[in-house]
Order: sequence, then C-alpha cells, then structure tokens
Amino acid sequence: MANIQTQVQKLVAIARVMRPVHWTKNLAIFAALIFSGSLYNPILFTKIFWAFWAFNLAASATYVFNDLMDAAADRAHPIKKNRPIASGQISSLEGLILAAILATVALFLAESLSHIFFILLLIYLVMQALYSLYLKNLPILDIIIIATGFIIRVYSGAFVIDAHLSVWFLLCVISVALFLASGKRRAESGALGKKSQTRASLSKYPRELLSSYVTMFGNAAWMSWSLFTFFESPKATTPVWLFLAELSRTTTVNKLLMITIPVTIFGIMRYEALIFKNKAEAPEKLLLTDAALVTSVVVWVLLVILILYGGLSTHSV
Repeated sequence: MANIQTQVQKLVAIARVMRPVHWTKNLAIFAALIFSGSLYNPILFTKIFWAFWAFNLAASATYVFNDLMDAAADRAHPIKKNRPIASGQISSLEGLILAAILATVALFLAESLSHIFFILLLIYLVMQALYSLYLKNLPILDIIIIATGFIIRVYSGAFVIDAHLSVWFLLCVISVALFLASGKRRAESGALGKKSQTRASLSKYPRELLSSYVTMFGNAAWMSWSLFTFFESPKATTPVWLFLAELSRTTTVNKLLMITIPVTIFGIMRYEALIFKNKAEAPEKLLLTDAALVTSVVVWVLLVILILYGGLSTHSV
C-alpha cells in the first residue's frame, strides 16, 4: 500500500514539474488555423491539434530543464521552493531523463507533421536551454527571448498548415509577445523584495523602466491589432452591407474586425492593472482565473470566429 502511495506521489510530482497549466500559452498555435479561414477543415485541424501537443511536450521539457538549473535558487524562493525538483520529490537524474524523453517525443511528432515545424521546435528547445543556462540573467535579452517563444508558437501553426499570415498580424504578434514578457518581469519585480529576488536580471531592471516597457508594448499591442483589423478585415456580405447602409452611410465601413478593438483595449487595460498589482508573474494562470480577463478573451475569440465564420463576411483573412 505504501509503495502504491509512493508511486502516485511520484506521478503527481512528474505532472507538476511538467506544468500543464502553462500549456494554455500553446493555444497560440491555433491562430494561423483561425485567421486563415481553415478552422473547420478537419485535416488541417488535426495537424494543428497534434502540433499543439508536440509543443506541450517541448515546453514541458524546457520547464523541467529550467527547474534543474534553478533548483538551488528556487529553494530560496517563498513559492518556488515547493517545486518538485527543488523540494527533492524528483531527483536531478530523474528530471534530466524526463526532459530528454519529452523533448525527443516532441521532436519526433513535429517531424511527422512538418520539417519546418521540426526546425522551429528545435530552435525553441535550444533557445530555452540557453536561456535557462545563462541568457535569462541578461536584461532586455531575457524579455526578447520570452517574447520570441510566443512568436514561435504562432508561426509554428502557420508552417504546419502552410498558411499565410500578413505582416500586420506579425507586428501584432510581436507587440503582444513583448507586452506579455515585459509584464511578467514587471510583476516579478513587484512581487519579490530585494532580499528575496532569485532572478539575477531583475536587479538590473529599474522598476520604472519595466513599467515603461509595459506601457510601450501595451500601446503597441492594441494599435497593431487595430491596424490589422483596418487593413486585413474580410469583406462584409452584401446583406450586411445593405442593412448597414440603410441605417447610415457612417456604418458602411467595410472593416468588420474593427468591432473587436474595444474588447482588445479592455483586455490590455485589465492585464496592465493586474501587472501593476504584481499579479502577472504567471500570465497563464490569470487567463484561467481572473474573471474580467477571461471574459474579455472569450468575447474576443467569439467575435473573431463570428466575423470570419458566421456568414458576416465573404471570405476570411
């Protein structure tokens, strides 16, 4: 009985060190499927579904490796000291083997889907390994690397299904990625006192500088999305166009995706509020727990799908 309990505890520890809650970030891989108008294509959806799981495994491999490198520092952290490797629930050797297995399976699955996706995933793994070993201690570069991870997620989906994403969408992805990354650092800086900081790069960031990064990239995020909706919105169908024209000439602007701009601004404002309350250290958890933020994301997604797939437009972006 005691042996079974020990095995269960080990499995729970393995699940924890893989951080499945962080897999929500990998949903970004579905962006290309949605914006290319292929959401209802079963073949492409299946490919993206498996690409999502490949990225989940790869991301978990990087989390395990990062915990191995940070074990000593995590033991001095008020929260991270309870992580499986830092607390000794998983040995360093077990963690290394687990990371290797996860990365190998992820790359094998990626190669079966797309050779370019395999290369991107390999780049992601190498970049994250270098980040864990040293680069996370370099200010500015650490934020850029975190943001690059988000960009790779989005464009992995595009390469898997061979979809085109406009340059405006690329600008939007870069802006949002930098906003999330700088917000994470700002929240970490606010949550940890000088005596309890465990991330070397934080001591090199004046809090005012991180705040300015958050403001700058937050503005860039909603503005780049606005430009995307203006230049890349699908054309409205004739019935909708005629109906709007009958109401007023002012409402006949053929830019349906611009409807999502107010929701986008609200979401960014809400997230910034959480950042300055030092609650955005783990953005993936906020996307699951903060009611206002979750609601804005759900409404935004529903509006985008309605506009692109609900018969309101003649073709998707």
